[in-house]
Amino acid sequence: MPSTALIVIDMLNTYEHEDAEALVPSVREALPGITALLEQARASDSPVVYVNDNFGEWRSHHGEILDAALAGRHRSLVEPVAPDENSLFVVKARHSIFFETPLAYLLGQLKAKRLVLCGQVTEQCVLYSALDAHIRHFDVVVPDDAVAHIDADLAAAALRMMSRNMSTDVCTVKDVEFDG
Repeated sequence: MPSTALIVIDMLNTYEHEDAEALVPSVREALPGITALLEQARASDSPVVYVNDNFGEWRSHHGEILDAALAGRHRSLVEPVAPDENSLFVVKARHSIFFETPLAYLLGQLKAKRLVLCGQVTEQCVLYSALDAHIRHFDVVVPDDAVAHIDADLAAAALRMMSRNMSTDVCTVKDVEFDG
């Protein structure tokens, strides 16, 4: 069983929020890296786990979140990264992928030891998720060309913090290997 899991953070997005216009150009830049990681992980049979905000819709499930994102004004940012039939899905309500979610349990069941984080937003959800993964003793990888930001300066600082303070392997997509 592969020990590396790909975690796709908040990519099923309607882009109907306050920071959307600042975020969208960066998502467009990160999209090729994210799709490349998805292809690599799927080809190696490594687990792909989508962890996505529920946007306050407590009655929603992953299908509804995906449908809403595909019906949004930036469908072209969602379609290339849509979950396939083998993808796993965890709904979150706060910044960290671990906060009050069953993700740690799921990763234990998968026997994952190394997490590759991609998605959005670098200086928010990716940063807090990397910290929570680090304190749970996961090896963390963040390809800087597969994460999107709202504020470039804060994103650069967040990546430096992940590398320096959390032992995160900040690299590029071409440097990521899956062990499936």
